[in-house]
Amino acid sequence: MTSQTASEAGLDTNAAAGPNEGEVIVVHDLWKTYDMGSEQQVHALQGVTVRIKHNEYVAIMGPSGSGKSTLMNLIGCLDTPSRGQYWLNGHLVSELNDDELARIRNKEIGFVFQTFNLLARATALHNVELPLIYNGTPAAERLQRAEAALRAVNLDGRMHHKPNELSGGQRQRVAIARALINRPSIILADEPTGNLDSKTGDEIMALFDELHSRGNTIVLVTHEPDIAEYAHRVVHIRDGKIFSDQPSSRVRKPE
Repeated sequence: MTSQTASEAGLDTNAAAGPNEGEVIVVHDLWKTYDMGSEQQVHALQGVTVRIKHNEYVAIMGPSGSGKSTLMNLIGCLDTPSRGQYWLNGHLVSELNDDELARIRNKEIGFVFQTFNLLARATALHNVELPLIYNGTPAAERLQRAEAALRAVNLDGRMHHKPNELSGGQRQRVAIARALINRPSIILADEPTGNLDSKTGDEIMALFDELHSRGNTIVLVTHEPDIAEYAHRVVHIRDGKIFSDQPSSRVRKPE
């Protein structure tokens, strides 16, 4: 399959663009263009269309410069498209302003990053509590929910440890617990095993399997084929266009 935009594929980019029943992410004919000065433009995304249903486990895969990070930023409401439409849980977020984007991002999406993004001087418990502090959740409820989130990722005995007292895998589990704390509809993971050894990476991917089995929608961004194959569907992006979109090998394998 060659890479192509929605219009090149013969799709009507104005018809049936909105979400169908059960779809939580709908990216339709999405473009992202950066002005580089001297009348030079870079098209990071060129007419990308992707639909993701509730409780799907999808990997977005591509080499450096393919546009996968740009697509992740748009799906995560961290940036806005130059053109096209994006619906998140029925909300047309491509037309929201920065404040509105921040509100829907904090409510709907839990982020897991390659570099963990933990506060070095705070305990695991406090790191997980942070999103609830920002949204004004009362202290007693914050504590209860943060403890429950850490138990859910098997860190019962490490709640009062700081990041430098935890292994890389434990730090990533703290980051996953923090991503779960607002009970988001979507977990967006950006190279979540990039700073981990292969054994620890396998343990973290097993945790994502468990989260998916509990009903979470997971979108995993990676450049590693073996990590992408943990997902049930793999979307390959190349030169800012969808190159292929198909079930992963774990789904295609016979029973």
